[in-house]
Formats: sequence, C-alpha cells, structure tokens
Amino acid sequence: MTGTTRSSHDLDPRRRRALVRSWRRGTREMDLVLGGFADAEIDRLRDQEMDELETILDVPDTQLFKWVTGETPVPSEYDTPLWRRILASRSR
Repeated sequence: MTGTTRSSHDLDPRRRRALVRSWRRGTREMDLVLGGFADAEIDRLRDQEMDELETILDVPDTQLFKWVTGETPVPSEYDTPLWRRILASRSR
C-alpha cells in the first residue's frame, strides 16, 4: 500500500480490506485523503462508522474529489460526522 504508515497486522479482516481500499483508490489525491484518514482512525471506528466508510469507499474518486474540493455539494446521505472527520483529517 503506497503511502500507508500503519501496519494492518492487528486489524480484523474487515478493517484490513477497508485500509487497502482507502490506499488503492485510483487517484493519488483520494489515496492521500482516505488512506491518511484510515491510517489514523481505522482501528478506532465503531461498526456503524465502518459501514459508513465502506459506503464512501464505493463512491467513484471523481465524485469524491468534487466533494472534497467543494466543487459539488456532498449529498445529505454522505454528509455524516464521519465524512466531516475525513475532511478535517486533511489539515492534520
């Protein structure tokens, strides 16, 4: 996983998959946004948050990038506290 700073050895299979998917998006920009968030938070996410993250990981990079940059508004079903944490993690 290019860019990752965390090992997945202590994660359950679901979180391992999400970590890999976060770092292998297809665009480097989204790798950095989602992968960086996953590195920092994946082991602390509750099951509901994992559900939300997996839903976000299903969104194409082109759409996610528009949400991240503010080019298009985030649909209400994705505008969750978890999404806002992902956005906030970019400035850390």
